[in-house]
Amino acid sequence: MNESCESGEVLFLQPIWDKLDSHRDLLSSPFFPVMFSFTANLLACAPYLLLDAMGPSWPFFHRYKMKPHYSIKPCTVTRCLSRISYNHSLFIFPATLLCRGLRSESRLRQAPSVPQLLTGVTLCLLLFDLLFFLWHLLHHRVPWLYRRLHSLHHQHSSTFSLSAQYAGVWEILSLQLLAVASPCLLTCHPLTEMTFFLLNIWLSVEDHCGYDLPWATHKLVPFGLLGGAPYHELHHQKFQCNFAPYFTHWDKLFRTYRKPSRGQPDDRETAERSRSGRGVARR
Repeated sequence: MNESCESGEVLFLQPIWDKLDSHRDLLSSPFFPVMFSFTANLLACAPYLLLDAMGPSWPFFHRYKMKPHYSIKPCTVTRCLSRISYNHSLFIFPATLLCRGLRSESRLRQAPSVPQLLTGVTLCLLLFDLLFFLWHLLHHRVPWLYRRLHSLHHQHSSTFSLSAQYAGVWEILSLQLLAVASPCLLTCHPLTEMTFFLLNIWLSVEDHCGYDLPWATHKLVPFGLLGGAPYHELHHQKFQCNFAPYFTHWDKLFRTYRKPSRGQPDDRETAERSRSGRGVARR
């Protein structure tokens, strides 16, 4: 996707890009991508962790919790943080070094225009959504892949923000690869790429947050294009529906879409199958 602009066009994003470009040494550091991902994830999780900690003492927010009687234990938070730190330090960091070595660095002086950035981010989300959908569907349709590679993520039948990154090494690395590949295939501007990464992290955390807030992204985007937290929560309960991460069109096309309803009961039997590695696809 070509993001060059007319030389005479006033670029609203140019000051932002100039500021980022002035810190090129930091951005080029091999530590930056892993710290960017780790920090962005924790910052995205922080508001929801605060809501979980306050619980019923903040009734305005607690009424939007999809499972109001489900409380997050400190040991669960610690386990998720340990897994996230483990994956980032021992696997994502070396993978980042490899990608940096294989990828040629391009230096662009000009920022994209706002329409170009928005178009690029949207196309990246659509491409990633398709790639994730196919990856996810395959890991639920093939029992061995589910048991060995994907079942760890489904240990949380009731999702909360940190569970977005609670997954095995293969899952984390492969989804990181899909996220990195999307803007690369579309030849996006680095600023577009960073914006996509931030939005991708936010949407992933929001899908797992456990809250159906009235200002959630899926409620701001019209026509039911995005599924949001209720859509993905249902996937963690029922397994054989709602495979796409964000948009709903692929599940509707493949007839795997299931519309969430308020107060969806928790499927304890399904949760047990998930923990034991038996929650594999049934056609």
